[in-house]
Amino acid sequence: MFALHIALQGCLRGSDVQYGINADTGGHIRYLLGMVEASERIGKFDRIAIATRAFDSKHGPEYAAPRERVSAKTEIIRFATPNPDYLTKEELWSEVPAYADSLIEWIREQPAPPDIIHAHYADAGVVAAIVREKLGIPYTFVAHSLGRIKMDAFRDSAGLENPDSMESLLRRIEIEERAMGNACLIIASSRDEAEFQYSQYKNYDPGRIRIVPPGAELAAFRGAPPRLQVDRLINRFLTHPEKPALIAIARPVAKKNLAMLVKAYGESPVLQEMANLVLIAGNRSDISELEPEISNSLSEILHLIDRYDLYGKIAYPKVHLPSDVPAIYAYAQYRRGIFINPALNEPFGLTLLEAAAVGIPIIATDSGGPNDIVEICKNGELVDPNSPDEIAEAAIRILADPALWDAYAAAGARAVRRFEWRSHAKRYQRLAEAVVGSSGMAVRQPRELLVSDIDNTLLGSRDALAEFSEWLAGEPDMLFAIASGRSFHSAMSVLEQEDAPLPDIMITSVGSEIYYRAENGPEYQADREWAEWIDEGWDRAGILAALQDLPKIRPQSPLEQRRFKLSYLSPGNPQAAAEIAERLMAAGLQGTVMGSHGRYIDILPPRASKGTAVEFVRKRLGLAARQVYVAGDSGNDVEMLRLLPNAIVVGNFCDRLRGMPELDHCHFAPRRYARGILDGVAYFRGVNGEEALSVA
Repeated sequence: MFALHIALQGCLRGSDVQYGINADTGGHIRYLLGMVEASERIGKFDRIAIATRAFDSKHGPEYAAPRERVSAKTEIIRFATPNPDYLTKEELWSEVPAYADSLIEWIREQPAPPDIIHAHYADAGVVAAIVREKLGIPYTFVAHSLGRIKMDAFRDSAGLENPDSMESLLRRIEIEERAMGNACLIIASSRDEAEFQYSQYKNYDPGRIRIVPPGAELAAFRGAPPRLQVDRLINRFLTHPEKPALIAIARPVAKKNLAMLVKAYGESPVLQEMANLVLIAGNRSDISELEPEISNSLSEILHLIDRYDLYGKIAYPKVHLPSDVPAIYAYAQYRRGIFINPALNEPFGLTLLEAAAVGIPIIATDSGGPNDIVEICKNGELVDPNSPDEIAEAAIRILADPALWDAYAAAGARAVRRFEWRSHAKRYQRLAEAVVGSSGMAVRQPRELLVSDIDNTLLGSRDALAEFSEWLAGEPDMLFAIASGRSFHSAMSVLEQEDAPLPDIMITSVGSEIYYRAENGPEYQADREWAEWIDEGWDRAGILAALQDLPKIRPQSPLEQRRFKLSYLSPGNPQAAAEIAERLMAAGLQGTVMGSHGRYIDILPPRASKGTAVEFVRKRLGLAARQVYVAGDSGNDVEMLRLLPNAIVVGNFCDRLRGMPELDHCHFAPRRYARGILDGVAYFRGVNGEEALSVA
């Protein structure tokens, strides 16, 4: 396979990248080169080309070189545009048409065209859209960051009082809309990006967005020791260098929000007594010679240090080497410190993984990729990046509780191994192959349908999943569906992460959403008829108001709330579901209330549940009830287990399912997880004989 990457922003070269040399030479280049290197290592791509822009630069002649060989399979190609100078991302839009023409001419000269294009940032997405329109080459798109999020973050800031800044952001959003609208698939790094950030765009289509967390090369960080040179670099600022260190590593630009971290520290005498603050904010010589955004951010930080009189409590070295970074984390780990990422929005959060690999608890923004990292790694806490009190309180809580510090540090060091470039490249490779082989939206006509819950039913044992996957591959007449409490993107992410079979049908958010997969493709299409049908009688706002003051429950995170689902936590209150149902009835409101695992509660429209969703799909496919198998393990599976005759409860079930009269017809499988599904299908096939397969 021949893959073409397009990345126009920043100073891109194949080695020794000058990260931080300007505002546009940062994480997206690290992502691109890491992805390309891993893609080459897994051996699936025969050729990889990285197309970028040629320009004259004081930083070196290599940025104007038309060709740069990176490895045996990978090369960088550069095309000049009418403006020969380096341009910021805000200025690139005017060069896009000429750049696209040059790229198309180059593609036509190749022995074979690229099989797929991967576009990085919006301008590259528009170039890819032009190439697709003229040459028919499919493309995937990764935004890295989005204009609408930046606009929201800075809506009230002085920067947007400048009409040029507003005009630039509006132009960027328009470009992003075009890049999204024509992409075959959009790659997001987190649920926040997939479900919240992209949802603010007109061309939002959840079925074309997939979460593939960026990889990370973490070998240098695992068990990294402190180094005397780094200790001296930091300690020269501090009166009591033996204290725990709160450490942040980020470019000093507004969106990284380092000034808010200084404010949180400066306004908390308790935190100042407990710890020092260490800011690794890029490299600098004379602040006045830096780009305006960087210069302004550093000046604000220095002003706050002086305002709060933090001299002797905060370190802010001017220069550090890339090779120093593992030892900087180790400096904090040795002193039982905390890594803090206070960014206004963090698309992914590579530094959080680096910190986890070293073994440091983290505090991170609740906007973006850190939501997923903390969910998977369980190595720290999320905070509102605009609240200095929340930042300080989280740090004080972790520093004051040695057992909590130990738990976060150990959990992160274990779980971070799930984030590797090899894993990222393999997942992207599967998606790329599916995009290239896609033949449009369709669901084949099956003879049987198997519907399984995900957590603790399909997943839970890798060996059992491998056995299930092998079995399913030998069942060509069976459609495979999942029915989960997870959202669509959360479900897809965990299935791909565990290398589970790709479902033909996705019933998500506890049955409130249904999606169908394209024939041989990775994209899914939402069932709009289902949405219209369950909307009747649903008063979401009324339910929110009715439950606002109900004690012993609290809403789950914003990402768990959906158009047709409200989700709450009820720790220590097993009667919460019944109390909620009673409150809704008293208020004259309709809703289905379901509890699971003793603490999770979901409220759905009266017509929505996993059971009614499965029935809706069954009728749409023209199947009889005995041609459908359903499998689950917990309370939120009861509706579909109750409604279908071929109902399977896997051996590791919970929530006292065996004692429920409505589940007397279920087969309680002797084996656990996915092997229990196999037991149940075999059991019902034996009971039904050929009857299930002969019913039209």
